[in-house]
Amino acid sequence: MDLNLLRTLDALLQEHSVTRAAERLGTSPAAVSRALARLRRAVGDPLLVRAGQGMVPTPRALELREEVGALLRGCDNVLRPGAGFEAVHLRRTFTVQANDLLLAGLAGTLTERIHEEAPHVDVVFLPEALEGGPALRQGWIDVELGVLGHLDPEIRTRALVEMPLVGVARSGHPLFRGRIDARRFAAADHIGVSRLGKRLGPIDGALTELGLRRRLPVVVPSHTSAMMLARNTDLVALTLADWLPDTISALGLRTFPIPLDLAPLQLGMAWHPRNASDPGHRWFRDHVAAAVLAS
Repeated sequence: MDLNLLRTLDALLQEHSVTRAAERLGTSPAAVSRALARLRRAVGDPLLVRAGQGMVPTPRALELREEVGALLRGCDNVLRPGAGFEAVHLRRTFTVQANDLLLAGLAGTLTERIHEEAPHVDVVFLPEALEGGPALRQGWIDVELGVLGHLDPEIRTRALVEMPLVGVARSGHPLFRGRIDARRFAAADHIGVSRLGKRLGPIDGALTELGLRRRLPVVVPSHTSAMMLARNTDLVALTLADWLPDTISALGLRTFPIPLDLAPLQLGMAWHPRNASDPGHRWFRDHVAAAVLAS
């Protein structure tokens, strides 16, 4: 099969649009439409079908997407001159999506590790504003880090660590004057953390099973703002166990185990398969994983 036809197929399977595939390939929509017709005849499958104003891939197209991408990368590697990968020569910017709590704990460690080996590599951290969308598929970010969910079906993932949640409050909070059981925990006023303003979560479900309910008089969009609020009030916030202990102490805060049967958070890393075999991307992912495990 014509290699250019495979490149057209790869662009179509990534973009789900004749127009956007043409823009990616630097050709006309009419040429891509003709190529799609040839591909449909060759494969014996429509590959992309109309769905409202857009197009969606068929099951056969989803099967082909990763295979076609791998085949093209293999061809490019064969045709690309040069020696093996050396991080010291890498000039690249990697983009990581993570919440502010993870960022505060690992950004320093990660950038130090990166710059020791690759002084010309930069790292851009983005908030979770793109979470649950096509950011990895579209190439807007290189790595998503955190509790992974709502990912596109082709996305690759790697589990990193389990971390339980703990409560955090100012050191002089009345909660610390006695044993913190579920009833006293629920009776305290809490700070909700949600970019979307959500008020309920797993903690509320666990309390409901015990016939209890907590009050969240305030919801903030980040863990950082929650901890800053908790240091000057009698509101209770949440954080990760054994995460940023020096910062928590410096803020005059104190952590405590949550007296509920809660599963730990599963932290992982996600990336698009187009980058799976790229040596620079793989090198970067290994450093992200090591920074999380070391933090």
